Amino acid sequence: MTASRPGGRSARVRGQVLAAVLELLARDGLRGLRYEEVAELAGVHKTSVYRRWPTRDALVAEAFSDFAERNAPLPDTGDLRADLVEYLCALGAVAGSPQGRALNALRWAGISEEGELRELLRGVWTGRLESLQRRLDRAVADGQLPWADAELLDGPLAGAVHQHARLGGEFTRARAELLVDVVLAGIRAVPGP
Repeated sequence: MTASRPGGRSARVRGQVLAAVLELLARDGLRGLRYEEVAELAGVHKTSVYRRWPTRDALVAEAFSDFAERNAPLPDTGDLRADLVEYLCALGAVAGSPQGRALNALRWAGISEEGELRELLRGVWTGRLESLQRRLDRAVADGQLPWADAELLDGPLAGAVHQHARLGGEFTRARAELLVDVVLAGIRAVPGP
């Protein structure tokens, strides 16, 4: 019996395919995404794409989730303020990049549409909120916050970063620190829901 190789061919193919999806989404949007082009750009056979992602929804959702997790992970060092500042700095860097701006435009377009793109984005957002809620729950358990609601925090935090990127500005560490301090002070000043 042979052990599977972490980071072997399967991981490499996955990475190539997801990178191709993001590039094509940024260039052509969701309507222009074709399995044949994904496979060609990734350098794999299209059956490799179909086998792992039988629907376009699954393919796009995994590409968005993977991109968000790799490029703007939510750390957990035990210091909520520092973790949120790092998260916002990483999110700002990604949102300000050419690929991030293109994906952000796709995200904004998808929010205003009905149908599959909106549902895909809702699924990615829900996953991010669940991750944030777990981190906030630990902060509450550690006494860093009296209460926490990820949806209430995500709006002013991530929303401010994305809006800043849409307007073409650089999101600085000083801005991240100020934003986190304002939001955390607000939570500490208001009785829980």
